[in-house]
Amino acid sequence: MYSNRRLDNYFSGFDEFFRIYAKRNIELWEAYGKGEITQDFLKSERFRYPLAKMGVDDQQLAEEIGKQYLEILPTKTVLMPHAREVLEYLSAKYPLTLLSNGFTEVQYKKIRSSNIEHYFTHVVLSEAAGALKPDKKIFDYALQLNSTTASETIMIGDSYVADIEGARNAGIDQIYYPLNKNESIENKPTTYRINSLSEVFEIL
Repeated sequence: MYSNRRLDNYFSGFDEFFRIYAKRNIELWEAYGKGEITQDFLKSERFRYPLAKMGVDDQQLAEEIGKQYLEILPTKTVLMPHAREVLEYLSAKYPLTLLSNGFTEVQYKKIRSSNIEHYFTHVVLSEAAGALKPDKKIFDYALQLNSTTASETIMIGDSYVADIEGARNAGIDQIYYPLNKNESIENKPTTYRINSLSEVFEIL
């Protein structure tokens, strides 16, 4: 998409674009989880912002990129390292529920194209649950769906605010898998913190 849209006209390279985009994208998802912004705003703002930082004021381009991104995203099938092995291992021992704030029209396509749907007993999307992570309601909804309790459950997630704080507020233990390995862990309590999904084997 970066090449297709000739964004190299505005950025010194993809790394510069992605650094600006990624930081803003995380902020927007956290705001969305708190109900501070809408889906539509998130979809366009995460691409408008990097362009604006380069002095390009083009809302239409940002919205076109956002739409194209959501069309391409579900077709990508590469998983995080050890993801499939962990899913194989866990699904044989536990009922797994996928809990996401992601957009309904995209999430199911992603799950199916990656061929991981069969690992999950339930897929809980925020739109169906009527609440967004970190709201306790979406975690309670998932617990009720599984006829289980918080003490029998553990949450594995890569977003501290949405996944870890949300699970903590619901009384659920957590395994935090931060994608930014350099982030400060001060004032970020969690039951477990891992640097690779393979470490899940040692915990569960």
